[in-house]
Amino acid sequence: MTQTIAQERDLVTAEDFLKIPRGHGWVSRWMTIAAFAITFLTILPLPFIAWIGWQTGWETSISLIFRPRVGELLVNTVMLLVLAVPLCTVLALALAWLTEFSDLPFRRVWAWLCVAPLAVPAFVQSYAWISLFPGLNGLWAGVIISVIAYFPFLYLPIAATLRRLDPALEDAAASLGLTPWRIFFRVILPQLRLALCGGALLVGLHLLAEYGLYVFIRFDTFTTAIVDQYQSSFNGPAATMLAGVLVVCCLVLLSIEAGVRGNARYSRVGSGAARQIEPVRLGKLTPLCLALLIATALFSLGIPLLTIGRWLMAGGADIWRFDEIGYAFYQTLVLAILGGLLTTLAAIPMAWLSIRAPGGAQRALEGLNYLGGALPGVVIALAVVTITVRTAHMFYQTMATILLAYTLMFLPRALVSLRASIAQAPVELEHAAASLGRRPANALWATTIRLAAPGAAAGMALASLGIMNELTATQMLAPNGTRTLAMGFWALSGELDYAAAAPYALVMILISLPLIWLLHDQSQRMAGR
Repeated sequence: MTQTIAQERDLVTAEDFLKIPRGHGWVSRWMTIAAFAITFLTILPLPFIAWIGWQTGWETSISLIFRPRVGELLVNTVMLLVLAVPLCTVLALALAWLTEFSDLPFRRVWAWLCVAPLAVPAFVQSYAWISLFPGLNGLWAGVIISVIAYFPFLYLPIAATLRRLDPALEDAAASLGLTPWRIFFRVILPQLRLALCGGALLVGLHLLAEYGLYVFIRFDTFTTAIVDQYQSSFNGPAATMLAGVLVVCCLVLLSIEAGVRGNARYSRVGSGAARQIEPVRLGKLTPLCLALLIATALFSLGIPLLTIGRWLMAGGADIWRFDEIGYAFYQTLVLAILGGLLTTLAAIPMAWLSIRAPGGAQRALEGLNYLGGALPGVVIALAVVTITVRTAHMFYQTMATILLAYTLMFLPRALVSLRASIAQAPVELEHAAASLGRRPANALWATTIRLAAPGAAAGMALASLGIMNELTATQMLAPNGTRTLAMGFWALSGELDYAAAAPYALVMILISLPLIWLLHDQSQRMAGR
């Protein structure tokens, strides 16, 4: 009895630390415990980096960090973020506004085409562009392909939020004499802050951790340098010190996102105006807006499909090794489903705390969950290998190990989607359900969890997409005999056998399309359409 009281006192202390409202009862306690446990797993790569640094020695570590090569990589990475993230934001915002608020012809078709590029892995985008333009390389090549590959991560949350906006707010602003542009900047844009911050953070984390895209175009970032160090020179300490600098970059990115996001509330208790938003007439600007959408679709979908089709025709029937491709397809599908489900479940506690208990302590705890998404797969894989070999050898190169690595890497995808959905589920609904006699868990399930189901489905789809395309961690951690589609594509393209790699790229795109459709469908349901 005394032990139970002591445990409850400790849990309440944790709630006070996160400033969780008392009305949430034991649900908040278990959410807090789960969030702390998952965060502990998420930061496992950090002790690994610190341990390697301690073994290397202070002087050697300092010399490895403060050298000209690190400065070059830092400039490349920062320039990539500074250029690509704003361009992604502007493009996604423009496309979302056109497909949701304007009278653009065939808006539903264009909305689907804005999401469809997620089906094309980033390294396949790079493979396609470099096949057509062999001289394409350097910073601007990285910026262009990054924007084309990653803008849908911003388009999805922005479009979903735009669909849920109450048109009465715009009417009220217009009645006060505000012009359409001032209405956009003073009424619409502030309501998009959470979607913009979450999407931009997700894009930034992907840019920090991306490997295959930049290898094809010969653009050096921290991630490419880390993998090269491990694979070519086997210089573990040097690569680990680069990973440490990458963690610092991630922390800076998280700090910026947290500062811009603020503590504003984004939900409403009522349903808002029961009418559709009157589309904005584009008039003479319609051809220009259509040109933007056509160009985006051609660059993000047309060039990859054209390149893959060209290589398929050049290779003929001989490149279709159905036994190998079928085996890779099955293994990819199993890993994607299991990993996506586990990642989404792991994201629920932290996403709930992020909205229900905002504050400095919560943001610090939440920020730790994003670190894994910014680290290259090779760093996470080495950390997991070291831990399993030393403390849990029975799990080495098993399904449990690779699923743990996937959870660490793709938790940000699920967390961003869930956070945005829970933010639009008013806490008053939970209180109302509890006041009607429902148990806390039932009240949570009947209100917040059900309303956040579209976000959970979107988060699972995003995580599964990432797992399908993951390469380095899968190669190091998967059980013997595992060969995913990404592994098959990378092995053949590394041998410059682009024709034989084309079927793997095509199958990756085809199996990703149902997930993209799920993302698009759930995004529509979030708006009640």
